[in-house]
Amino acid sequence: MTVTRAEISAVLARYLAAHPDRTTDVLSLTEALETTHALASRKTFSLHVTCSAAAIDAAGRVLMIHHRALDRWLLPGGHIEPEDHSLYGAALRELEEETGIPWQHAVSPPTHDVIPVDIDVHEIPANPAKDEPAHLHADFRFAFWVKDSEISLQLDEVTAFAWRPPADLPTPRLAAGVAAV
Repeated sequence: MTVTRAEISAVLARYLAAHPDRTTDVLSLTEALETTHALASRKTFSLHVTCSAAAIDAAGRVLMIHHRALDRWLLPGGHIEPEDHSLYGAALRELEEETGIPWQHAVSPPTHDVIPVDIDVHEIPANPAKDEPAHLHADFRFAFWVKDSEISLQLDEVTAFAWRPPADLPTPRLAAGVAAV
């Protein structure tokens, strides 16, 4: 069983209850939830849901990975898999897969296990090698405090990692949300 439409809707509702000013930021996702499309499937175009982990160390730095295909510094994260039962769990799985940080070494700040620190809807360019058109990712970003762990990168997707201050995150909204954790 994979992440359900009900799970996506419930997490989005909690996020918007905490951040009512962000309704227009997630309008594409809200509209997609009104369709019958399988939003947890990476084969659903023009929009599908992804999950990321803002892993924060004891010094307040955030772990970023250099994504091979997009050639950009991002949070560890990715597509939902059929075995994922929750968005939160998908973010933890992606953190462990891409960085080697065991999910047992990640702890959510209070309330951030049920409410993402950010939801960002952004465009992904077409990928002819995978026969994928340009599309949108609705990325649910969860915050985790992490214990010191050895980083072991998933080298087919990630080329490097760095611990960076929240100000280096891809959007000011995400940077502010993580800095406030």
